[in-house]
Amino acid sequence: MGGMPIVDRYAPSPTSDLHLGNLRTALAGWLLTRREEGQWLLRIEDLDAARVRAAGGAAARQLADLRRLGMIWDGEVVTQSERLDAYRDALARLRNRTYECFCTRREIEQAASAPHGDGHRPYPGTCAQLSTVERTRRREQRPAAIRIRAEGTRFTVADRFAGDVTGVVDDFVLVRGDGVPAYNFAAVVDDLHQGVTRITRGADLLGSAPRQAWLATLLGGRPPSYAHIGLVTNPAGRRLAKRDGAVALADLLALGWRIPEVVAELTDSLGLGRHETPEGALAVMPEPLPDAFCAPVTWAGNGFASSTTTLP
Repeated sequence: MGGMPIVDRYAPSPTSDLHLGNLRTALAGWLLTRREEGQWLLRIEDLDAARVRAAGGAAARQLADLRRLGMIWDGEVVTQSERLDAYRDALARLRNRTYECFCTRREIEQAASAPHGDGHRPYPGTCAQLSTVERTRRREQRPAAIRIRAEGTRFTVADRFAGDVTGVVDDFVLVRGDGVPAYNFAAVVDDLHQGVTRITRGADLLGSAPRQAWLATLLGGRPPSYAHIGLVTNPAGRRLAKRDGAVALADLLALGWRIPEVVAELTDSLGLGRHETPEGALAVMPEPLPDAFCAPVTWAGNGFASSTTTLP
């Protein structure tokens, strides 16, 4: 980043408690940022109101878990639901590059190419050239989403582990049909607002980096660098999820784990050895970093499969 101060962020969605994969990514970002004497910010991405309500106070539990594990953030927590005016303002600045889209998810699935690794299915541009008459007719049938007109732009980002990553930017959604700002839009607006210079997150989001960085430049900002961390999987090789059993901090504590044991398991999974506090792992971080930072790791139910020990 050319000597720029490091400002990283962790941005969970409060639709469930943080599981071990989320916590491992958070710890990796905290360690990388603290080693470079940067700022580690926190943002709650709570725009999916229905799922947030169903999770019953998950945001407070997420913050509490991070504190208990010793990952203390800098500054005030930013909450997306309190920034709706900022998204409206950003959308207005892009109005000459946007268009209405009336396609259903099924129509896009039938017309588009295969989805990317992050689940994003490139939009084929069906509504990009609709006439005024046709747009008026379709508005009577369903509310429109708002898409950015990218015109097949290619954009390259720098990732600490993957190197330069180039992707084709499709006409992705900025605002959903129900009026809610989409993830790819709101996250970029907030990263610019918070002055983020590097984003540490799970490797499943690597494919979204080019489109998000491109949008940052369109909004007048400087794209961040990235550090995409290897995912935690279940024994079947699928990304760890709540359905995989005792995978949240509260679950492990109920089974008899202690906080220092959980931290040690996380630091060991990153190739740093067993340390009972994040500060202990920070003190021994080597350069270059262990390959474990960017490699997937399996949670075996009583420990990480790559860890040096497991607990009963």
